Amino acid sequence: MKIVAVEAIPYSIPYVKPLKFASGEVHAAEHVLVRVHTDDGIVGTADAPPRPFTYGETQRGIVAVIESLFTPAILGLTLLDREVIRSRLTRTVGNPVAKAAIDMAVWDALGRTLDLSVTEMLGGYTDRMRVSHMLGFDTPAAMVDEATRMRDTYGIEVFKIKVGRRPVALDTAVVRALREGLGKGVELYVDGNRGWTAAESARAMKDMADLGLTLAEELCPADDVLGRRWLVQQLDVPFVADESATTPAEVTREILGGSATAVSIKTARTGFTDSTRIHHLCEGLGLDVVMGNQIDGQLGSACTVAFGAAFDLTSRRAGELSNFLDMSDDLVTEPLEIRDGELTVPTGSGHGIDIDPHKLSTYRIDT
Repeated sequence: MKIVAVEAIPYSIPYVKPLKFASGEVHAAEHVLVRVHTDDGIVGTADAPPRPFTYGETQRGIVAVIESLFTPAILGLTLLDREVIRSRLTRTVGNPVAKAAIDMAVWDALGRTLDLSVTEMLGGYTDRMRVSHMLGFDTPAAMVDEATRMRDTYGIEVFKIKVGRRPVALDTAVVRALREGLGKGVELYVDGNRGWTAAESARAMKDMADLGLTLAEELCPADDVLGRRWLVQQLDVPFVADESATTPAEVTREILGGSATAVSIKTARTGFTDSTRIHHLCEGLGLDVVMGNQIDGQLGSACTVAFGAAFDLTSRRAGELSNFLDMSDDLVTEPLEIRDGELTVPTGSGHGIDIDPHKLSTYRIDT
């Protein structure tokens, strides 16, 4: 079980249409496939999706930090040395997505070695999650059409709506159109990606008070501490900390400081190890948890559902597990399938996902 090599392979797969939101837009999955090799011939994999407008990481930066700093730090350790691996990776500031990918690849390799799934190793609570689909900026009619197609084709009845544009009425009109177009039985919640001020956020939520929203996520900047505290006091739905709460320490700061009342866990930035820490913290504080999406492909979505299904708390709400549907292709051998609004944990050891070598050869950009 000794780690003998780590690969960081950049690749690019176009999206069918760009996903647009307040902090940027994405036209292609320009990710990094991370593979951890052991002396037993086992290979664990994970995906690293850069988000430079959120964490400062780029595709080239992820490759560089893995090759120059992280790989030398963990070679020779075993798959059971997960806390040692974490300790060595955290010597380097930042780089959450690169660290998370190595962590998840190690867990995948361990599962394949022991012939156990990641979900079983973490907790094994269930084998599936309900799916929430994320809707990016577009016209009201186009967003209603997309949501309707997702409901009719995949049975999805939970939607996260990107907001944060100015004037505020652009987005409140979209949310109203979605409620009118989809009916009362569909769950809707909003995510501002820090795009509005606290005052704009309060006004928007007041304008949408009759629409039955269930959550509000990162409506205003995280560094507006007083504004966020004031906003949380105005709301009658949980306020979700996402980009502002990427570590256990940040979760503690946001919750105890009164700047949020719920947390988004994204395995793409906290892996399985730190996501477990955050889960336990949320469980102890009695917080709602949403399993978030970092515009993941199918490998990333499989990791999210593997973690979310492992615990009662993380499986209660629908997970954001469907944005791989916006990709023109993927790297996996067996595509994920959303049925009746649910995604089942892939069967098999580790996270249950295998990479198609031909597709990787087609889309990798380092050759």
